[in-house]
Amino acid sequence: MSNWIIHFLISNIFICIFTLVIIGTKKLLKKYLSAATQYHLCFLLFLLLAVPFFPVQIHGSQLFSWLHFFQTDSGLNSGTDTLSELTSNTQNILLNQVNDFSVSISSQFSGGLNTILFLIWITGVMIMSVLTLHSLNYVRSIKRSALPLQNQQVKTIYYNCLKELKISYPVSVYSTAFLKSPVLIGIIHPRIYIPIHLISELNPDDMRFMLLHELQHYRHKDTFIGFLMVISNILYWFNPFVWYTLKEIFCDREIACDSAVLQMISADEYQAYGTTLINFAEKISSFSSPLAVGMSGNFRQMKRRILNIAVFRKETLYQKMRALIIYLVISAVFIGCTPILSIDASTQSVYHFSDTDKNISLLDISETFGTYDGSFVLYDNNLDSWKIYDLEEATKRIPPESTYKIYDALLGLESGIITPEHSSMTWNGDAFPFPSWEADQDLNSAMQNSVNWYFQAIDSQLGINRVQEFLNKIEYGNQTTSSNLDLYWSDFSLKISPLEQVTLLKKFNTNEFHLNSQNVFSVKNAIKIASTPNGNFYGKTGTGRVNGQDINGWFIGYVETSDNSYYFATNIQSDSNATGKKAFEITSDILKKLHIWN
Repeated sequence: MSNWIIHFLISNIFICIFTLVIIGTKKLLKKYLSAATQYHLCFLLFLLLAVPFFPVQIHGSQLFSWLHFFQTDSGLNSGTDTLSELTSNTQNILLNQVNDFSVSISSQFSGGLNTILFLIWITGVMIMSVLTLHSLNYVRSIKRSALPLQNQQVKTIYYNCLKELKISYPVSVYSTAFLKSPVLIGIIHPRIYIPIHLISELNPDDMRFMLLHELQHYRHKDTFIGFLMVISNILYWFNPFVWYTLKEIFCDREIACDSAVLQMISADEYQAYGTTLINFAEKISSFSSPLAVGMSGNFRQMKRRILNIAVFRKETLYQKMRALIIYLVISAVFIGCTPILSIDASTQSVYHFSDTDKNISLLDISETFGTYDGSFVLYDNNLDSWKIYDLEEATKRIPPESTYKIYDALLGLESGIITPEHSSMTWNGDAFPFPSWEADQDLNSAMQNSVNWYFQAIDSQLGINRVQEFLNKIEYGNQTTSSNLDLYWSDFSLKISPLEQVTLLKKFNTNEFHLNSQNVFSVKNAIKIASTPNGNFYGKTGTGRVNGQDINGWFIGYVETSDNSYYFATNIQSDSNATGKKAFEITSDILKKLHIWN
């Protein structure tokens, strides 16, 4: 949850921008939009406010890669995985051992900051909820004190209003001594409550206008909109832009309701309706409840409503159609932009895979994956064909974990920090969680045991600029690093999709990067798992661990036979036990079923 709060707060930046655009668009096109259309335009806000709460898989991808500093939540995954290379002179070789290491790195500061921010937010939500409950109690007291309407003259006016509005199902009407102007209360079964003093001091014209106004609220389902406003106020209590926009919606709602009444009455009644509004300005502005819909509003809002009445002209059919088209266009644009607010989406979180010109067959291997989410991608070089399990998951970019070490080693060789002949590094004596790390390493042992300190030493000598240039050159995933060169392949900054993994493996194996062929051969030899007379098997695992749980497992590689090459990538995700070793086992099972590698 503490990871979520950072994304939620960042989403609010975009929400602020969108609210400004909505308000600006409304004001810019005011002369072309009816009051009702302007009111409906603000409904887009509720869609924007809901998006950050859509269900997502937090560990699958993040909203902004540069938020990695905050995304630790007491544990950042630093995948360190190995596949033991098996060689034999026998014709058939079994892949019988996978050493899969994963280290969880603690970050107390960022996890604590996330927790503090979440506690502040939830405290505000609780305070706002208490205030709302207090308002609800006031509304309940009105309901308990109210009696069904008895006055026959008011009943007659009310039923005439129903006929004017062609409402078939009448709303229940009650009288109460606790109000100064009529209100509509309730979402599922709304009721109209009329103050007793208005009944005893009955002015038929005023009563008719006020009942028409409340019935228009009923027709427009404004009590439900009021409920959404209350929820928005509670969840976004800290966002002044949301508060301002909700006030605009409140005012637009009343103006739209006024305009709806004016649209149905005769033009010579406009002044009388405005006079009713002015006569009751002090009374109706004194009642305020987010759970009731009436003729309420502050004096600034009342001024806008009076001015609207003064310049009101009934809409023609052409004007209605024009407003509808403008509204639909604006809505389509905003709906298209809302995914940026989702925690599970960003401009870099999905690989745009064009499948129109590719030979693709979708696999049904859900039984092999069992309870794991994830995907499998296989590319057949001879047939130029793809076999994919779960295409949507295969396009999602996620941290590569230790699978990136293939390319990190390649960069180290290309930069001359290590060479094929001299790749040894001396262990500095520090204690590590795995005995195999506490020894001098060369490229082969470092790759087989996935020794973090070996590759971190390469990166520290290269510097972030050289690493970034290489990522850009080979077009590795989202090509994003963090300032921490020790963790960028696993801290949610660098991300890559299974489809991109396969594409890069093909380029690596065929040296489409135009690198030193001897360097490429050295890395190939370091990731070779098995060699038989029938072909060679290459691969690398990766495991992502967060808060002590393995949530992200990779196994990528390729099979070379005498006449073909097959490139594959498997990714699995779960709340726990999603390791590179498990991804390796799933891949082995799939390759066996496809008769590619037994």
